[in-house]
Amino acid sequence: MSASASNFNPAAATVVNAQAAPSARLQPRGEPVHVPNATLEPLWVRALLMSVALLFLTLFLVVPLLSVFAEAFKKGWEAYLAAIVEPDAVSAIKLTLLTAAIAVPLNLVFGIAASWTIAKFEFRGKNILLTLIDLPFSVSPVISGLIYVLLFGAQGWFGPWLREHDIKILFAVPGIVLATVFVTFPFVARELIPLMQAQGSEEEEAALVLGASGWKTFRHVTLPNIKWGLLYGVILCNARAMGEFGAVSVVSGHIRGETNTIPLQVEILYNEYNFQAAFAVASLLAFLALLTLALKSFIEWRLRETVPLLHQPLHQPAQQSGQEQA
Repeated sequence: MSASASNFNPAAATVVNAQAAPSARLQPRGEPVHVPNATLEPLWVRALLMSVALLFLTLFLVVPLLSVFAEAFKKGWEAYLAAIVEPDAVSAIKLTLLTAAIAVPLNLVFGIAASWTIAKFEFRGKNILLTLIDLPFSVSPVISGLIYVLLFGAQGWFGPWLREHDIKILFAVPGIVLATVFVTFPFVARELIPLMQAQGSEEEEAALVLGASGWKTFRHVTLPNIKWGLLYGVILCNARAMGEFGAVSVVSGHIRGETNTIPLQVEILYNEYNFQAAFAVASLLAFLALLTLALKSFIEWRLRETVPLLHQPLHQPAQQSGQEQA
């Protein structure tokens, strides 16, 4: 078994899988595609719908986004840089990056493990696990923060023990990280679960038959198939981690220079009527949103190119052999 594992070829798993599923067939090319009547509306109807959509996007997305950058640079480039390099702003940026650097890898590991378990195995309590993964989507972020207050606050379940051992979770970095992890952990798992379910487990089973270990199977077979979906989930998770406000606001304590992230720093500056500095710091989050949209669009394009062709090489040899026999 060790010799076969060392000689494992990921491409051979594809061949074995193709021979194991000869009944699968691609849809023949050249067949007419049925176009629903709903897409054949008159030109004026389509123009009206597109105009309404563009007007809505302009009023509620483009104009507010442009106003953020306009206000940020209203007093010039020097004032913008001064607001960014101000000590409290720098501290907020560092804390935001630190929180994301801890929360995203944790959610990455959890997302891969949860999606692998749900997509590749059948077990009792599977639906319960899916429901728990979706829990942060249905619970207000403020309630998520209050959960940690009830657990680790001075009057919480673990508050007296933490106080005796001089361990600070609330109003410190650990509490901010915990709250961020809670509100962001569904993103990676929710992107990978349907992707892994659509792929099935035939390739992994073929790799194991050829003698590959579990880690080698994951590295050479599973990971290449899910890499774009995984990156998509990581980008969304990172954007939410950096922009989270509600849960972090509850557990941070709003200590300037210590527990304020970028969204909290924007709130403080705005409440102090320092509008130019508030919009300057907010422009960092706006730039992050634009970067996230660009990466998201690129990955969606890659997914559209990859997913429809995912199983095409698996069934081409079987199709060709059937044509030769005919």
